[in-house]
Amino acid sequence: MQVVILCGGFGTRMGSATETLPKPMVEVGGRPLLWHIMKGYSAWGCRRFVLCLGYKGDVIRAWVMGGRHISGDVTVGPRGARAQPSADEAADWQITLAETGVNTTTGGRLMAIRRHLEPGAPVFMTYGDGVADVDLGALFAHHRALGRHATVTAMRPRSRFGTLDIAEGGAVTRFREKPLLDQRVSGGFFVLESQAFDALRADEPFEDGALGRLADDGQLAAFVHDGFWGSVDTPRDLAGLNALWNQGERRWLHGSS
Repeated sequence: MQVVILCGGFGTRMGSATETLPKPMVEVGGRPLLWHIMKGYSAWGCRRFVLCLGYKGDVIRAWVMGGRHISGDVTVGPRGARAQPSADEAADWQITLAETGVNTTTGGRLMAIRRHLEPGAPVFMTYGDGVADVDLGALFAHHRALGRHATVTAMRPRSRFGTLDIAEGGAVTRFREKPLLDQRVSGGFFVLESQAFDALRADEPFEDGALGRLADDGQLAAFVHDGFWGSVDTPRDLAGLNALWNQGERRWLHGSS
């Protein structure tokens, strides 16, 4: 099953870290975040990737191509042109580098790469800035059981602040340091049928346009995930993920092939 990864955003909230790198190339444990995402999918047997390039896409291209420059859309591997992230672990990855433009919306990026997808086949799709220990087998089974055009993985984000329970009179009865919030959010890790691409518009984000239309039409399902989720939006998020890596906490890399 193919995996589409959105890699073209500016990553402005990362500050100086993304002045010379696209956000998927910031490092966790000495490896690009993109490698961690791809490794997580490959642990479940997914080894065909389509990378939607945009801002600083040449950095991702150089990483995949081992420094060689080939312009335009190109597919490398497996065991043909060896991709740089490979060595042993990714020698069987097939990676399509798709130029989708610097200022293109996420909807436009997905429209641009549709020609690289197997006609009529479902695909996994996610963002190039987050890792999770999602059970991809269960996700796909849930998607197929509900029969919708798209399924999004629903996560519980962690509060940026400590929370207070306050009794009448002002006494604090409970303090929780950055707890998980009750509200579910889209954490990426989508399954998209080919019909979901019909809802896309080139001039609008996937999230604000196509997802809303799919939901309105009853064609969007949710897969609830209560496990690990690490979304890298800020330097603090990146530092936290690196701290977990240094502690040996690497659940996002493990699956079942």
